[in-house]
Amino acid sequence: MPVPQASALSPADAARQSLRAVRAEVAKAVVGQDAAVTGLVIALLCEGHVLLEGVPGVAKTLLVRSLAAALSLDTKRVQFTPDLMPGDVTGSLVYDARTAEFSFREGPVFTNLLLADEINRTPPKTQAALLESMEERQVTVDGSPRRLPFPFVVAATQNPLEFEGTYPLPEAQLDRFLLKLNLPLPSRDEEISVLRRHADGFDPRRLSDAGVRPVAGRDELESARDAVRKVTVTPEVLGYIADIVRATRSAPALSVGVSPRGGTALLAASRAWAWLSGRDYVSPDDVKALARPVLRHRVRLRPESELEGVSTDAVIDGVLATVAVPR
Repeated sequence: MPVPQASALSPADAARQSLRAVRAEVAKAVVGQDAAVTGLVIALLCEGHVLLEGVPGVAKTLLVRSLAAALSLDTKRVQFTPDLMPGDVTGSLVYDARTAEFSFREGPVFTNLLLADEINRTPPKTQAALLESMEERQVTVDGSPRRLPFPFVVAATQNPLEFEGTYPLPEAQLDRFLLKLNLPLPSRDEEISVLRRHADGFDPRRLSDAGVRPVAGRDELESARDAVRKVTVTPEVLGYIADIVRATRSAPALSVGVSPRGGTALLAASRAWAWLSGRDYVSPDDVKALARPVLRHRVRLRPESELEGVSTDAVIDGVLATVAVPR
């Protein structure tokens, strides 16, 4: 009879080890952007969605494709344009002349990791169709709901520089994104590393050339999600989250503060980050670490604050400085 190994990892610990290895795999194709990789993993653990904002050319598409490859997930990309129709995203009924019946043809939303490129370039009607997918994990066509695969995460991109011909996302849809991640331009050393890779023959369209391999999958994600749900949150930390959210509603620089949904999002993301960090409890530092990406898209600056060049991140930092930290 085999003797069990004392050092054998539990399913949750094995999942954490695998998810930590994802960053190294993505780094084979994407230089830098560690924070974005961690944010996307947190979103998968929380069943949330991510808004990626950055100028063209900072590897947003490559980042999502590399992450999907490292996690053995299906991924599809949709270029959002002004003439994109809801059925182009969700799917539609197609008439079959041979059988004289309609059949459903799945749209690109039927995937695990959907890259919604330049989501703010499509009209509100198409944005609303995607909203049901994000919130309900299903699409409704001709009155019939159709479930989306597990897991399902939308990674939507926005260009922060171009606003002509765009349709700003409504507050209701922004609130459905768990995180808003800003992808910065690379440092000089990182940019040289990118150039060196391309000089050596790297082609971002061929991930296999970069050596990105699957290190986790759906089973690990399921085990990880179960473990995250068991992470302890003390009443003091719950009060801290509530105080932060409530303080945004009275911040002088803001016209719109964070809704209660924003508070639950901050709680979920903090638990996932605590678990990834190897702890079974949430600390105030976990909450602080996730406050910017969770809250920055859920608040609105007053016009005078925008004219003065105030940023939402600066306002959130100010709020964190005023709220008492539990001991």
